[in-house]
Amino acid sequence: MQAWQVHELGEPGEVMRLAEVARPAPGDGQVLLKVRAANINFPDALMCRGQYQVRPPLPFTPGVEICGETEDGRRVIANPALPCGGFAEYAVADAAALLPAPDALDDAEAAALHIGYQTGWFGLHRRARLEAGETLLVHAAAGGVGSAAVQLGKAAGATVIGVVGGAAKASVARELGCDVVVDRREQDVVAAVKEATGGRGADVIYDPVGGQAYAQSAKAVAFEGRIVVVGFASGSVPSPALNHALVKNYAILGLHWGLYNTKDPELVQHCHERLTGLAARGAVKPLVSERVPLAGAADAVQRVADGVTTGRVAVLPSLENGAAA
Repeated sequence: MQAWQVHELGEPGEVMRLAEVARPAPGDGQVLLKVRAANINFPDALMCRGQYQVRPPLPFTPGVEICGETEDGRRVIANPALPCGGFAEYAVADAAALLPAPDALDDAEAAALHIGYQTGWFGLHRRARLEAGETLLVHAAAGGVGSAAVQLGKAAGATVIGVVGGAAKASVARELGCDVVVDRREQDVVAAVKEATGGRGADVIYDPVGGQAYAQSAKAVAFEGRIVVVGFASGSVPSPALNHALVKNYAILGLHWGLYNTKDPELVQHCHERLTGLAARGAVKPLVSERVPLAGAADAVQRVADGVTTGRVAVLPSLENGAAA
């Protein structure tokens, strides 16, 4: 089969190599899956660089979430067992962790429903306890993680403010349903949020960016607001001023979704059932901006790493070269 492999660490576009390799053999409790679609996540780029908390042995195949097909024809969502990731024609995954792919979504959309939406659901509902009528601020609202949070926030009855970089991403954020869109390249984010909220600030802030975005969050959060720290796509890990959190009376909440797979897997299943229900009634639908063939995976991962994509980019092994849409 064909699979992308990383033999040395570096930028995805430079270190990912497409090779002919043997199909992975399932271990105890694992199943072999035919990859129908593999969604690209920022951690895939971080793994190529050796900057992610999970560091698979070299050589490894990136690709942390897929929609796959079991040998008996079932369509499932899975996190492949590294080092045999999803940017390949076949992958293996733990049988106990397989989730049914929602009928309402195609393969690319189903693959994109998992990590980003689970992270959004846990962040907004489990950690921040977002309530209907509250204001939610989402950084990088047009990206893969942010777009999921926007849809989940709207489904929860919140007023959603989306922060983006550039006019094209602002248009995407509006289409996703943001009530207010702030272009950080053209506007003062803090001032815009204060204006949109009558000076109060945002009740919940969802931050997958870090760096300057976190500094803006601390200034734009409301009394008794909650800042959910999801990741650091900017490459800069902020150092929160705890005295500021104290005097302004807000909470800083960390979220590492992967921990729930070991700490409370039943809650992951519960979340998937909720997400499936939301997808069935059209309340959420992953924004898949591109569907690329397997041969285009390295370039696509690099573009995700560079922050120039919107929504999700999916790799479909069944697509022929040049058939991306």
